[in-house]
Parts: sequence; C-alpha cells; structure tokens
Amino acid sequence: MSRARLPALVAAVVLGAALASLALGAALGVKGSELRHLGLLLLIALIATVAATVAARPLLARASVRWRLVAIGALAVLVSLVNLGVLTMLMSVSHHDATLVAILLVYSVGAGIAAALVLARAWGSAVERLVQGARSLADGNLDHRVGRLGAGPELDMLAATFDETAARLERSLARERAGEAQRKDLITAVSHDLRTPLASLRAMAEAIGDGVVDDPPTLHHYVREMRRSIESLSLLVDDLFELVQIDAGAIEAESERVRLADVFDSALRTCGPQASAKGLTVEAWIDGAGECLCSPSLVRVLQNLLQNAIRHTPADGTVRMEARQGSGGLELVVEDSGEGIAPESLDQVFEPFWRGDAARSGSGSGLGLALAKRIVESLGGQIRVQSAPAEGSRFAVVLPEGP
Repeated sequence: MSRARLPALVAAVVLGAALASLALGAALGVKGSELRHLGLLLLIALIATVAATVAARPLLARASVRWRLVAIGALAVLVSLVNLGVLTMLMSVSHHDATLVAILLVYSVGAGIAAALVLARAWGSAVERLVQGARSLADGNLDHRVGRLGAGPELDMLAATFDETAARLERSLARERAGEAQRKDLITAVSHDLRTPLASLRAMAEAIGDGVVDDPPTLHHYVREMRRSIESLSLLVDDLFELVQIDAGAIEAESERVRLADVFDSALRTCGPQASAKGLTVEAWIDGAGECLCSPSLVRVLQNLLQNAIRHTPADGTVRMEARQGSGGLELVVEDSGEGIAPESLDQVFEPFWRGDAARSGSGSGLGLALAKRIVESLGGQIRVQSAPAEGSRFAVVLPEGP
C-alpha cells in the first residue's frame, strides 16, 4: 500500500469508529450540547490517532511481528490514556474516576502485551516453519512438507499452497528424471540396433570394394543382404520419427475420423501378405462396431499388433482380430496362437526395443508395441496384454467413446 493511501485508510477507519460512538451516545440519551461536545472530543482523538499511526509506521517498518503486535496494543492503550486525560482536563471525568480508569488501562497494557507476545510466538513459529520449508526446497529436498501450521487460516492457506507447489515440483522433477532415463535407454537401444545392420553393410561394402568377392552369385547375395539391412534401418528411422511425433502431441491435434471397418480393412491389406507367406489364418470379426468413427492412427495400432502376432505365431497358426462396442467404450482385440510371453516379461512388452529372448528377436524395429501404446494413450485409452508361454497372447485396446 502506498504511503499516500495509508493516512486516508486510517482516517476512514477511525472516522467510522467515531461515528459509531456518536450514534451509540445518541442512543444512550446524549443530546444537544453534550453530543456536540462528544463529537469535538472524538475529532481530536481521530486526529491524534491518525498522527500516531502514521508516525509509528516508519518506526515499525523493520520490526518483527512480535514487536508490531506489542506496539499496536500499546498504541491503543496510549490513545485511551490521552483521551482520558483530555476528558479529565475538561472536567468531564472526576480525578478519582480517571485514576481508577487509568489503573485499569495500565493493566490493559500488560494484558495486551502478553496477548501480543502469545500470538506473535505462534505466528513467528509458523513463519519459521515456512522459512525452513523454503530453504529445504531450495536445497533440493522436494519431499519436505510444512503441514498445517495452526496459526490462522491465512497462514494455513499459505502453508497448503507451499506444500502443493512442492508436490508439483517433485512430480515434475520425477517426470523429468524418468524422461531422461527413458531417453538414455532409447539412445542406448537405438545405438545397439543400428550397430548390427551398419556393421553388416560396412563389411559387405568393404568386401565388394576390396575385390574380396567378385563372382555374380556372391555379389547378388551381398546386394540382397545390403537391401535387407537398409530396409531394417529405414523401418527403424520411420518408427523413431513417429515416436517423436507422438511425444510432440501430433495425435491430440488431429481432427479426422474414419470408420472402424475401414481401419480393419487397411490393417488386413497391409499385413495379409506377410500372414499368407507364413501360412497363417487371419480372422476378423466386428460385432456391429464397423460404423463407429475413430482416429486414423488406429490403423497403425492394429498393424503393429497384427505384425507382432504374425511374427510370433508359428506356421499354420491363427491370428484373430475383434472389435466390440460396450458401456466402457470401444474394445479392439488381437489374439494369436503363438509362443506366448513369460509372466515376468509382461510388464516389459511395451518398452522400446524390448525383446524377451532370442525367439522373439528378428525382423522389426522393436518399437511396434511401444508405438501402439503411445498412440492408444494419446487417444485417452488403455492397452493391455494377457499371455502365457505356449498359449498365445491377447492384446486388448480399450478406447473411450468418440476417440
């Protein structure tokens, strides 16, 4: 508050108190000249109170809360004593009565100071806890909480806000650390997956360049292997690019919607040749949900789940796609009769570049299930897996209405 506004505020408050006193006097039977006399006294008291308050402000500017409360109590009693002295000099109050009132006012000084010290101690302790909490937070102890101070609603509100801020900072830092750990793991995994095809390409290119191999059959074989390595690298780069797009919030911003039946057809057309080459049967069943509108990104989700199922299902096996609409939203299921997943590995299947064992390694970037999970979660849904060794796997995607 500016210095110019402070005297006006004090004057307004004290004037209100003076008018209330005059109204009380009139109600108690004070009339005529006595009421005017009382008004004059109150005017003098008002001027003295405003002057004392304004004069005390610079003196208390650097004082602690404890001494400010003591000063307030002392100032109130001092104003009362001055008013009593003026009334005595004007013969409005007898000396005997004035002495008794003065003694009571002196006692009021002690009582007011004692009350001020008690309140100041509680407030000072609360402020000290807040200061300690802020220092602890500055030192990196984000799990520090102030708790309820018990020093009034304002300080309790401040403490609650402080704790909420600390909790948000802790969660933010935890997310940042988790994200950094995921980035490191991703870089490590990418480096590992890049090393093999690059080493293969380098070895074959050097063999061809140095003339180690020059017969046409071997050259054709090297060209096929080089093309396979390049395709593997291209798939990895494409999946990494899409993974970054999902993290950047591209899916949340899309507005296009397609029929679920078209999503199923697109996924089947893409993965059908791969299943046919392996001798697998792919079944699709839509329980009246074909006209549901959904995100085009679901095509990629179903493609990845289908490719994963086809890759890990032995020849002459079966892969089944289902869709149904229920009270919980839209559910998509991809189920296979493959080798299944060990129970201890179920929590890792959606991690980038995860491959449970040698039997699950092979073609693919290792990002298919991770991409599917990111897309589904970006659409506000969930993806779950049920599997057991030698019993196949079942991946279920549940999406809210109008994904």
